Amino acid sequence: MPVTHIQSMAAIISQSVAEPRFRTWLLSAFALAGLTLTLIGIYGVISYSVGQRTQEIGIRMALGAQPENVLRLILGQGLRLALLGTVTGLIGAFAVTRLVASELFGVKPADPATLIGTVLLMFAVASLASYIPARRATRVDPVIALRQE
Repeated sequence: MPVTHIQSMAAIISQSVAEPRFRTWLLSAFALAGLTLTLIGIYGVISYSVGQRTQEIGIRMALGAQPENVLRLILGQGLRLALLGTVTGLIGAFAVTRLVASELFGVKPADPATLIGTVLLMFAVASLASYIPARRATRVDPVIALRQE
């Protein structure tokens, strides 16, 4: 009998893991899109909040608030949002552990290192997204802010 369909072992292995590799790539792309949307969403909410509170921030600055205090106030608001999102996300993650267990290779669904790393990443993203509007809030001129409206 003639031998047909000759393939190298590397090609056979590559074909056997092609579907899981594609699913992993797809989930990674969705995770990156979710992280980007998180960054944009937190930035938008904090930026809008700072814009609405310009007069309040101006009054605080006129009464002697230091820029560091205003920065801490705005960053605290962003980190509170991140904490709320983290708690909600962890509850959701534990709720769907059985659904994603078959998609994970070499990692348990409730792996503490992965969850801690994810939480730290989200706090870093929230801090970055909150820092830009917070820095802008520290530059509010009290006279101009009080003249608005």
